[in-house]
Amino acid sequence: MQHLEWSDALALELPAMDQTHREFVDLLAAVNGASDDALLTHWTALVEHTDDHFTREDEWMQATRFASSNCHSTQHKIVLQVLREGLRRGQAGELGVVRQMAEELVVWFPHHAQAMDASLALHLRSVGFDTATGTLARPEALPKDLIHGCGGSTCSDDTATTQNADARATA
Repeated sequence: MQHLEWSDALALELPAMDQTHREFVDLLAAVNGASDDALLTHWTALVEHTDDHFTREDEWMQATRFASSNCHSTQHKIVLQVLREGLRRGQAGELGVVRQMAEELVVWFPHHAQAMDASLALHLRSVGFDTATGTLARPEALPKDLIHGCGGSTCSDDTATTQNADARATA
């Protein structure tokens, strides 16, 4: 069984996000170490925490010009749906499914945090977003258009549109 522990590699220099991520890692560790009798209690706590975690990040994205359809928010919706399905299956006695999902989260989370969440943290810092109050220190730094991709220059809809237009022009 793989384990995930908090490390500096997961820190994103955004205290509210780092604290939430540390809590996620701790809850996931509790799931991975749980007996069968305690597994669903720990899984339920992880699902509830993840719902709050993703809701908060999605609110930050909306407040700073990320479109609701961006791939970061979409990934949140899908992962949360899978976690809830795990809860349903676990309640039906399929504890092996829950354990497998927990192992997959050990692999998934560092990639999500170091890519999508790192981009979000950079964006929030660049506009001076205060996660506690929801205020912007530099509203003029907000992007003119909504961010539809994950926030990086290589995955935005604008990049794809420009590449498609360039391809049509050279065809």
